[in-house]
Amino acid sequence: MEEEPAEDAQEDLIGAEGNLDEQDNSEVTSESQKRPEEVKKKIPETFFYTHEDVYSGPYATDDFEIPTDLLIFKHSFGYDCTRPVNLMMMDAHTVGYIAGNQVMLQNLRTKNQTYVRSSCGGGIGFITAHPNKEYFAVGEKGKKPNIVIYSYPSVWPYRILKGGTEVAYVFGDFNRTGTLLASVGSSPDYMLTIWDWKQEETLLRSKAFAQDVYKVMFSAENEEHLTSGGSGHIKFWKMALTLTGLKLQGALGRFGKTAVSDILSFVELPDGKVVSGTEWGNLLLWEGGLIKVELCQVGRKPCHKGPVSQLIFDEGELYSVGIDGVIRMWNFEVIDTADPVDDTGLVEMEPMNELRLGKNVSLNFMTKILDHEQPFWYAQDTSGTIWKLDLTFSNMSHDPERVCTFHSGRIEAIGVSPFTYLMATTALDRSVRIYDFGNNSQLSVIKFKQGGTALAWAPAAVNPAGGVIVVGFEDGVVRVLEVYDPKLLPGREGQAKESAEINLKQVFKPHSAAVTALAYEQKGDMFATGSKDKTVFFFAIEDEYKPIGFISVPGPVQALQWSPPSHDKSTLLILCENGFAVQVPAPLPENQDTATYHIKNLPTQYFHFYSIKSRIKLEEEIARREKERKKKEKERLEWIKQQKELGLEVDETKEEEAEEEPLPPIYIPEEPSPILCGFYSAPGKFWLSMGGYDSGFLYHCKFSHDDEEDPEKRKDEPFDVIPMKDTNNNPIHQISFCTSNPLMFCGMQDGSLRAYPLSVKGLSAGVLKDYWYMNVHDNDNGQIQGICCSHDERCLITCGGDGNIFTFDLLSEEELLEKLPKELKVIIPPPRSGLEKEKAVEDIKDPDAGTIEECKQKMEYERKMKEAEEKKNKKREELSALRQDFVFLLQKNQELPKHMQLHKEEFKMDHRIFEELDRQTLQRIQLVREKLAWEHEKQLIGLQKLRTQFQDSLKFTLTVHALQSNHQISTYSLLSVSEKYTQHKKHEDSKWAILKEKWTALQEAEQHEEEILRETRPMHRESTAFEKEAEMPETPEVQKPTTRYIESRREKIKRLVEKYDALKAKIMKRRAEWHELYKSKPKDIHECAKDSKEIKEARENIGCYRLKTATDYTLTEDMRISTEKKMMQLATLEHLINTLVMNFDAELRLLRHKKLKMDVQMKSASLRCITCCEELLILEKLEIHEDLLEEKICAIISEQEDVQSKLKSYLAEIEDRKCEIVMLQEREKALYASFEASLGENNEFADVLTNILKMEVERVKKEKVARKADEENENEKEGNEKPDLKTDEKNCRSEDAVVADFLCPEGCSEDLFLNTIQLRQQRISIEKALAEEKKVAADLKKEYNALAIKAKEVETSLDTANKELEAFQWEKLHRLNELYVVVPLRLHQVQCLVDGEMPRDFSQTLVFTNQSLQYLQKRIVDLRNEKRMQREIHKKAREQHKQLLHDKKEMEMEIQRLEERCNHLMMEKFGRLVDFEAVQAHSVNIPMEKMKVRIMEKEYEHFVELKEWEERIVSLQHQLTTLTRENTSKLHQLNRFCHEKHQLETELESLTTGQGGEFEGTKSSDIKETARLKSRLMNVRSGPSEKGNQIWQN
Repeated sequence: MEEEPAEDAQEDLIGAEGNLDEQDNSEVTSESQKRPEEVKKKIPETFFYTHEDVYSGPYATDDFEIPTDLLIFKHSFGYDCTRPVNLMMMDAHTVGYIAGNQVMLQNLRTKNQTYVRSSCGGGIGFITAHPNKEYFAVGEKGKKPNIVIYSYPSVWPYRILKGGTEVAYVFGDFNRTGTLLASVGSSPDYMLTIWDWKQEETLLRSKAFAQDVYKVMFSAENEEHLTSGGSGHIKFWKMALTLTGLKLQGALGRFGKTAVSDILSFVELPDGKVVSGTEWGNLLLWEGGLIKVELCQVGRKPCHKGPVSQLIFDEGELYSVGIDGVIRMWNFEVIDTADPVDDTGLVEMEPMNELRLGKNVSLNFMTKILDHEQPFWYAQDTSGTIWKLDLTFSNMSHDPERVCTFHSGRIEAIGVSPFTYLMATTALDRSVRIYDFGNNSQLSVIKFKQGGTALAWAPAAVNPAGGVIVVGFEDGVVRVLEVYDPKLLPGREGQAKESAEINLKQVFKPHSAAVTALAYEQKGDMFATGSKDKTVFFFAIEDEYKPIGFISVPGPVQALQWSPPSHDKSTLLILCENGFAVQVPAPLPENQDTATYHIKNLPTQYFHFYSIKSRIKLEEEIARREKERKKKEKERLEWIKQQKELGLEVDETKEEEAEEEPLPPIYIPEEPSPILCGFYSAPGKFWLSMGGYDSGFLYHCKFSHDDEEDPEKRKDEPFDVIPMKDTNNNPIHQISFCTSNPLMFCGMQDGSLRAYPLSVKGLSAGVLKDYWYMNVHDNDNGQIQGICCSHDERCLITCGGDGNIFTFDLLSEEELLEKLPKELKVIIPPPRSGLEKEKAVEDIKDPDAGTIEECKQKMEYERKMKEAEEKKNKKREELSALRQDFVFLLQKNQELPKHMQLHKEEFKMDHRIFEELDRQTLQRIQLVREKLAWEHEKQLIGLQKLRTQFQDSLKFTLTVHALQSNHQISTYSLLSVSEKYTQHKKHEDSKWAILKEKWTALQEAEQHEEEILRETRPMHRESTAFEKEAEMPETPEVQKPTTRYIESRREKIKRLVEKYDALKAKIMKRRAEWHELYKSKPKDIHECAKDSKEIKEARENIGCYRLKTATDYTLTEDMRISTEKKMMQLATLEHLINTLVMNFDAELRLLRHKKLKMDVQMKSASLRCITCCEELLILEKLEIHEDLLEEKICAIISEQEDVQSKLKSYLAEIEDRKCEIVMLQEREKALYASFEASLGENNEFADVLTNILKMEVERVKKEKVARKADEENENEKEGNEKPDLKTDEKNCRSEDAVVADFLCPEGCSEDLFLNTIQLRQQRISIEKALAEEKKVAADLKKEYNALAIKAKEVETSLDTANKELEAFQWEKLHRLNELYVVVPLRLHQVQCLVDGEMPRDFSQTLVFTNQSLQYLQKRIVDLRNEKRMQREIHKKAREQHKQLLHDKKEMEMEIQRLEERCNHLMMEKFGRLVDFEAVQAHSVNIPMEKMKVRIMEKEYEHFVELKEWEERIVSLQHQLTTLTRENTSKLHQLNRFCHEKHQLETELESLTTGQGGEFEGTKSSDIKETARLKSRLMNVRSGPSEKGNQIWQN
């Protein structure tokens, strides 16, 4: 075939690639450039494969008798909407998506489907459409999967791409032109491949990453760029053409400070930047492999609530699609030019437009298609919808439209009608859907609050009409639904929009967890439900489902199955997830307990599965080894027999067998394997399909009669097993039987479907050996959840975990054409009679509502409580009657005489009753104390902590009470200063102490210096030696250490002398004072007159001080004591005490008043302290950031200073260079001036000398080199050769040209010529130096400009940093302003009264100063006045407006009248209406006329100037003619000289060669003459050149 070379090439490519290491910048050379010598045969454009080449149909074993086309695919009702990208638009009405192992192409109008199966049967990884919609690619899954390119709309396989990955393709994308295809694989290789898909060639390959890769996409603008993203990474790829060929280079994106995110979406912008989404909903702008900014909405809100699933750049607009169901359009220019404004890197922006589809919408992917030249978008919704959207965002935009609706996620259960081609499905998306699989349409859908988990269609025995469905939900609720034709309802004929409706008939909640199984008894009398709460509930079926009761089982229920009619008894088989199987008979409704629904005495049989797989494997191993041993023994015996027949002696002793490997031990899994499904085989016997370790077999089990043992301790083994081929890792999850054509259908874990033929004998290993097999659902997550046959077993329906529902025709096509009609007629059940009159059933919407058992228990509890309350009330009434009788007896007792009355003690019938009551009271008290002991201890500890925290930390307080009033005053309860502030204060005190010590030391040093200065002054009391030493002149030499020591000792002695003199003077002064004091001392016999007088007076007046007890004591009149005197003393004393007390109380009240004022101040201070503490906390939090900003500003300022200093230095150097350049230019001007001066006026050689002056030195060098080469050639040409005349002439001309440049012109001064040569060398040196200076200046200018740019950047950075600091200061101030500040107010300051009372809430009030309040009050008056003035102005304006309107109407009427008159006059004069403004505008154009005048003036000026230039040109042409003539004459003269020279050289040569011996005597003289002439000629030639070289060297 033609495709074989391409396939071989692909295999070679696979082998050549090998293992690729992952690198951040990987390079992979293209295969076509690795092997350029290989010439591949090109695949023609018209080549197509056949469907057989890519067909993966069903598979059947060799001995399988049923044909392979057992099932014919009919229709798909599901949609795997949870797959990341599962939507492809081929045209305006055809949508493509993956459905298990098929790609479905569905027409949205006709609902017709075309399907394409995977080529290998391993599933499909991705689909993508070609840009021109002529092809689509299908990337598959499986071992060495393919990518198949199909044409559209023919759906023929066009190309097959092989070897791109190992296990599965994840994503694929065409480039913009559609020439290349990029694909990426899944684990383990994650291979990124670039395909030339039309030639089936691999261009480039590389390992994309070491983790999951979700997408890879080409750039829309640059097809050499790709981007890939996945788990925690994004990578940027580039196809680069290097010296070794085309390579794929990848650069890994660095997240930096941004949190690492899974990249689900990205798009490359036209300028090469990349925008990607994040898990938290923001957008990231990537540039150069780094995050430039992170984009969010205003207020730091994310762009989407949740991950961004897709980013699209279309027609200059950027769209983002979110999981939150919102599509937003962003301003591309704002995003492209966004720059970070702070360290967070966040940039806030608002979307230009947005489209919000709904609350429960979760968009995953959308694609664009043109419909009648109008763009529409089709979006994939993970909630099970395909949307049609109009994103033009205009007034004419269409509303979002639901094109298709499906189940979302796994299909949990399926049921088929027993009468017609209807089926019902439910899923966790909270919906129940009814399908007509005869006509391939969805009829109706109903949604609830919780997801469905189980479903059963009622059999004919329950509902003869076949319209009842029972659905179990994840909250334990079971709902009974009825399906009917709404057109048959009375009064609704022809009004119904749908062909079928669903009505809620009954709802009940038997379980507290998800319902997992539903089963009808064969006779239709009973209904059972199973749940994960380990219970099975039974219902009796009448008009409604009435609960019978429930039983508990050992594990969560997996499946329920009633015994078939062939069994004698009706029993229920209960299969649990944890390996238990339970069998119970049908309970009888009349024998159940009325207090609870729990059935306790129901006979129950248990089977606890015990693993035997390990034992089976062990037996197989033993059998295999025994078989091998027998085979070896047989071979040995045959060999011995052959050896004997040949006559050879053989040792028949058996060799020792090699030691065999030990048999594997029997393994029993710790956790029991789950039961997946099962069914009855006979009464008490059943088959099981196990998962986990025990998969791979069908186990035949039976219930034992030993039912008294604990079920958890049972170990029941199956009595028979059937091995199932290829099911060890792919167990059977669902089993269904077809009776018309005896088949057993098995639904596998990998989504495949198997069919086993059955025999009359039943199931056995031989029967289940052959089978039919086909991959239907997705191989990874398409586990088959349900298999059903239609009522007539002509159709088979499967549903899977991938959300797909498939229907198949069960017979072959020939049998279908023979036996079945073309269309399957569907009959929708009619509604019940009276349905239209029934009220709607109240649904259970609360997921936490009680179950049936809980409701019954609650009702039973309420009944018991009611009965108990009734008994209590009855007892209370009896006690009340007894109390009344007792009170009556007490009254009678009181009425009796006292001697006949009974005492209270006599009413106590038995004192032990009261003792018992007291004892019980004490016990209760003790019990309460014991119960509250822990709480009591807790409260004591809390109290102790409070005392330690608050009371113990208080300083000592003292309280003073008033004596005559209740006034008192106490010292403030001050808290001791906290340790933190104590340490701070200690630190400050220590700092202050250190400063004080330093200050004291400084003062002491200054005093010491003053003392030294004072001591060094000459003293009168100094000795002569010290005076002489002080008068000694200072020596300029540095003193030695010994000299310094001597000087210090001298100073010390000097100070001691001064101290001694001062002490001596003090002693002398004191002696003089004592001497004066002793002089004033009186004599011993001297008496003071004053003292004598006082003594005398005392002796006379003091009197006698005898004691009252003395016998001679006598009282004077004044000293006598009486009652009156004592009362007076008491009154005086009381008055004094009262005065003291009143003074004390007054002082106390005054002090109390002062303390009240102080309390106010202290309270304000404490409130202010709280505010300061809060501010301190805020400032401490913000201090770190502020320090960082200040450090940043300091660094920028230092950098700015460095740059400014460099700028100044560069500027100074530039100025120096400019000065040097100016000096060189001045030197050049001076040189030209000196040259002009040397020429003089009217010098005829001025032009020639000027040319020589302006001649470049390179020309001189080149001519010198050329001349040297010519001379060498002439020297080499010696001999008898005759020179050619033409060559000589040419040489002569070139030499003459050289001579003309370097020979002094004839008639010109030799000094002037040499001066010109010298000036030329100076000019060249000056120009060279000038060029160097200009170059240096230009370099300095470049560096200066670069530094200036850097200075601007630094200044910008400084401004930015200052703005950041300022913004931070504002933020800090704002944070401080946000703190609540307490303002104490007095009652008279509160003027915000509500109904004359003080409000309780002051949160809505404002605090003003009196000045502000007065200003506001004044402002109210001013505003009222302004309002009054504005009203008057408005009134006048309205009147003026009315007048102006009136005038306007009059003016309009006048204008209209004048226009009519004007039109009438124009018609009379011109015969038509003329626009006079246009005529006037075209008649005279003043600006144009002015321009014309200016043009004429300019033309005249240019004419005069042109005439002058023409005259000058004529004069210059005359001069040129004259010079040309002179030059021509000189050239003729030079030519004549050359001819003469040639003749002379010819004659000279003839003379030297042709003379004979007679001329030998004169030969020496001729040679000398020739040498002289040559040397003179050479001197003439090289003279000017050597002079020029000397000048150049100088």
